[in-house]
Amino acid sequence: MEDLIKLLPLDNQFFSGGLGLAAMGVGLSFLRKSSATVNMLARRHFMMTLEVTSKDVTYPWVLNWLNAHGRRTQHLSVSTTLERALDGSSKMSFDLVPGPGRHLVRYGGRFFMVERQREHQTFAMNSGEPWEKVVLTSFGRDVSVFDELLEEARSINMKQEEGATVVYTCWGTEWRPFGHPRRKRRLDSVILDDGIKENIVNDLDEWRHSAPWYHTRGIPYRRGYLLHGTPGSGKTSFIVALAGELDYNICILSLSDEGMTDDRLAQALSVVPQRSLVLLEDIDAAFGSRVSGANSHQHSRSNLTFSGLLNTLDGVASSEERILFMTTNYLERLDPALMRPGRVDMVQELGNATESQAERLFHGFYWSESEGESGVPSTEHDEATLESLSKTFAQNVLAMSATPSMAELQGHLMGYKMDPKAAVDDMSQLEKALSEREHRVALQEEEAKKLARMANMMSSTNPGKTLSGGGAGSGKRVTADQVEKMAFNPQPGWEEAVGLK
Repeated sequence: MEDLIKLLPLDNQFFSGGLGLAAMGVGLSFLRKSSATVNMLARRHFMMTLEVTSKDVTYPWVLNWLNAHGRRTQHLSVSTTLERALDGSSKMSFDLVPGPGRHLVRYGGRFFMVERQREHQTFAMNSGEPWEKVVLTSFGRDVSVFDELLEEARSINMKQEEGATVVYTCWGTEWRPFGHPRRKRRLDSVILDDGIKENIVNDLDEWRHSAPWYHTRGIPYRRGYLLHGTPGSGKTSFIVALAGELDYNICILSLSDEGMTDDRLAQALSVVPQRSLVLLEDIDAAFGSRVSGANSHQHSRSNLTFSGLLNTLDGVASSEERILFMTTNYLERLDPALMRPGRVDMVQELGNATESQAERLFHGFYWSESEGESGVPSTEHDEATLESLSKTFAQNVLAMSATPSMAELQGHLMGYKMDPKAAVDDMSQLEKALSEREHRVALQEEEAKKLARMANMMSSTNPGKTLSGGGAGSGKRVTADQVEKMAFNPQPGWEEAVGLK
């Protein structure tokens, strides 16, 4: 035992002098640097790396791919999905996705080291979500394996969205899905007046197949549509159904969003996702005149200008290969410059229900031959009877004192889903609702005319000043901008506020 102790380096004078320990340190350092060099050379010459950041459109695809291939890992994150049924009920499901950390995934006969990194110190300015990225590493030099991986990830995503329309909203300058994909709506389920639907669909089809013609002649390749008409005439419903018919998605953009600027609008429209329609609803509410949104409506927090919108639609900052739909209930409020060809190529009115629309709506409501369904709600009524009832229903609608909208007609029929004859015989409730609507509209128009006259008088006789009201010593003062705003949204007691009572 003593002989073994004597053989140890600690009992050796050479090592006890410190030179041996220094030599061991140098050797260990050399081995450490050598291993780092070997690792670097191996990564450079024998390994491939693919980085996908959360800013890239393929990032959710890659996460879905990981969910399909990386479920055996022990580091998981939950992804909650809310599925809505046709009857309005919802079902919540939970998917376990590989969480932040390193994971070993086998795909295509080879192993991938997948590292999901999350930066807790860096957040996206638009959504507030932490910055993330996924790094995939594999042996080999053939990068086509990454092409196959991304293609499979895209296929998984498309399969999830098959038969549905994705609605995007703009977060800053990025388009992100809003909620879950929505079930496509059949185009023939939207009842428009004769020829309107066909004209728009044919025009859009002709434009989609004319790209070479536009490029050859140097004409900007974009198309703009303006749908106007009374509320409930089917403007938005038609756009949603048209997107489903064309297998397009919908990008909804609100011009009155907080922080909306000319640059942000131009950037958002230049990065619209492929195969998407851009929808600007209630375009008349964005501007009252050719001034900035902040000046025309004090309640708006948008910094978008009218000239900025025009330049984005048809100017240096405008993008191409874009389909834009705008809707408004008040065509007369729009500036003529907005409807110039090149900005709006087709203007189409969708009005209240016509006799043809009422007849087709009634027949389609109680008789459907799609998907093998008879569609007859009651065995007491055959198709011939429904044809007769639908004509009677349309004639009754035409004879009403006020013309209902398609939404009002549909609301009436919803109360008689199983009894089409009762829907024809009992139209007194619909007549009463129309009378109340006409009365409200007449009152609002009268109030708006009074306030508009006051606003014009103030702007012509005392511009930039305020009008005292409410009697002597009341202390109430109403600005011209406030009077103009009340003209479009009159509130109770406005006459006392401005001194008319």
